[in-house]
Amino acid sequence: MAEVPPAERGATRIADRVIAKLAARAAREALPAAPAMPHARASVRRHPGADGGGGIAHVRVTVELRYPSDIGAQCGAVRRQVTLRLGELAGMELTDVAVDVERLHSEHLLRGAAERRVR
Repeated sequence: MAEVPPAERGATRIADRVIAKLAARAAREALPAAPAMPHARASVRRHPGADGGGGIAHVRVTVELRYPSDIGAQCGAVRRQVTLRLGELAGMELTDVAVDVERLHSEHLLRGAAERRVR
């Protein structure tokens, strides 16, 4: 049996919403110590490769972080993990991973608010 060349076998197309879910999951993997469950969303603009799969993506991820902490290091970890995982799982090249910090959670403020409520 002769082997069929890749271009003739067809292509797998991955929906943008699936790429967004993969990016959000990768962001959660990068932030294991985040408050409760990290809040991560991703929106994707993607241009498929010539074969219809893979392609180049621009990803935006929104997260909530614990404070005080090294916010820059956490955002860098999210960028690296999202880039790595989307390359592994979807065969995509990322030209831009923007990380938006939507909210900071301070344990000092939360603990102080709880102490003030209890009398």
